[in-house]
Amino acid sequence: MNQLEQLRQFTTVVADTGDFQSLKEFAPRDATTNPSLILKATQMEAYAELLDKAVADNRGANLSGAALIDKITDDLLILFGKEILDIIPGRVSTETDARLSFDIEGSIKKGRDLIALYEKNGISRDRILIKIASTWEGIAAAETLEKEGIHCNLTLLFSLVQAIRCAESEITLISPFVGRIMDWHKAQTGKTYAAQEDPGVLSVQNIYNYYKRFDYQTEVMGASFRNKGEILELAGCDLLTISPGLLAELAISDEEIPCKLSVEQAKTMDIEKIHLDEKSFRYRLNDDAMATEKTAEGIRNFAIDIGKLEALIRSKL
Repeated sequence: MNQLEQLRQFTTVVADTGDFQSLKEFAPRDATTNPSLILKATQMEAYAELLDKAVADNRGANLSGAALIDKITDDLLILFGKEILDIIPGRVSTETDARLSFDIEGSIKKGRDLIALYEKNGISRDRILIKIASTWEGIAAAETLEKEGIHCNLTLLFSLVQAIRCAESEITLISPFVGRIMDWHKAQTGKTYAAQEDPGVLSVQNIYNYYKRFDYQTEVMGASFRNKGEILELAGCDLLTISPGLLAELAISDEEIPCKLSVEQAKTMDIEKIHLDEKSFRYRLNDDAMATEKTAEGIRNFAIDIGKLEALIRSKL
């Protein structure tokens, strides 16, 4: 078996892309998208028609200005999601507006709106994960949505404190970022990290072991990989969402890969349980310079790409 096939024995493989051809080629169970991926896809000739359709479908709507742009953007996300769900057997993650990352009520409304659009188009909410940034407010919004049967994927997650708060809030799934953590440490130290000592890898291993040690049901999906080695060090994680380029690298190698993470191993570990309220969450996160900076940077960059997508929509109008 090639490495991709071997990895599937330990871990659910998810594709991190809005490219339908890549989904057909690598046959992942689930798929994840984000504003950057959707922006990139809409600028490709193969997917321009989806943007055109979202615009055309709303030309007669009794909306204008920002409300019209917002509605077209939501419809575009659902069009991509529908196309993806026609290819994969599992779930698609659809991201909320990053500009709502500190707005509990706004995030709840956006999550409800996206699910309503999916259900209007005949898609069950069980096949959708609403992606929300792992701020205190984002996690609080996701906690409310989960109680309504709207499953969430907490993204832009860089620390154990964020992960613990998600688990305590009974969130369906988290996406701890690997490569962006490594990027930060490399910029700080100038060091090139081997996969087994990669700070991003170690962070996800820590989160996975904490969850399994204390029987949390929230799924851990490693994300944001910079190289194949990071992926192989997380073999055994619940899920891993991987870009098409790295999926291709795994598919052409037949080197044997061992399982690195397991529930059984985590159960034997001596791990201190941490209890959080809002004050301790905010302090611990603030005390982690990397997590604070990367969460903020991720929100800013996703917001920039949403703005670019909205500008593209305006040009079509």
